[in-house]
Amino acid sequence: MGEGRESGGDGGGLAGRFFDAAIELLRRVRDEEAANVAAAGEAVASAVAGGGRIFAFGAGHSSLAAQDVVYRAGGLAVVNLLAVPGAVGVDVMPATLGSALERVDGLAGAVLDSSPATAGDVLFVVSLSGRNALPVEMAMNARALGLTVIGVTSVAYAEETKSRHVSGSFLRDHCDIVLDSKIAVGDAELTHERVAAPFAPASTVVTSALMQAVMAAATEGLVARGIEPPLLRSGNVDGGHEWNGRVMSEYADRIFFRH
Repeated sequence: MGEGRESGGDGGGLAGRFFDAAIELLRRVRDEEAANVAAAGEAVASAVAGGGRIFAFGAGHSSLAAQDVVYRAGGLAVVNLLAVPGAVGVDVMPATLGSALERVDGLAGAVLDSSPATAGDVLFVVSLSGRNALPVEMAMNARALGLTVIGVTSVAYAEETKSRHVSGSFLRDHCDIVLDSKIAVGDAELTHERVAAPFAPASTVVTSALMQAVMAAATEGLVARGIEPPLLRSGNVDGGHEWNGRVMSEYADRIFFRH
């Protein structure tokens, strides 16, 4: 592991070193993924401007970054969660079932076929490893349906691990745009000489930042087109509920979360 991932010395202790590692990853994605973030933002802006809808999918902890841009104060109202039963976060008992569902062939197709997603829409597929059947088939099937697919993943997994999909391919192989989170295989930023396993994952921090950066770029793209972005306000500020009611009414045909 590199210097930013080691645990020796002081420097704020392990907590401080985690912040350092996360900040360095954020700097890398800001600098190295700028063109891809801009392209993803343009894709979202074009879809919104053209009457399309935006969907976000992630399984397990990758679902956290997908959910972070759905029904969010300061976020675009037309972003919808594409939920796969049993794979949204750690919402099943036992939690290991969620991991098993990620490897089930055909599940993604069934979910897409029963969803409102259609040609011209945009789908974010968030998967750290991008090696399991669910995210791979989600991207494959979505593209076949005519959606623009934006993959948010760690390219390192495609270079250092084996795919679990029958095709031998990874999420990155079936996307129109790929956002690389730069997370190392194993998703653990720290080690300690008296701790057997590496720890302190940063994928949620970085992936959520990538998603929000794309939404910021999309907002910029809509403004450039002379379109008021359909943004939600916090319900905890005066007038927020009224504002959101207007936006959600205006865009009702593109909003599929319960409200």
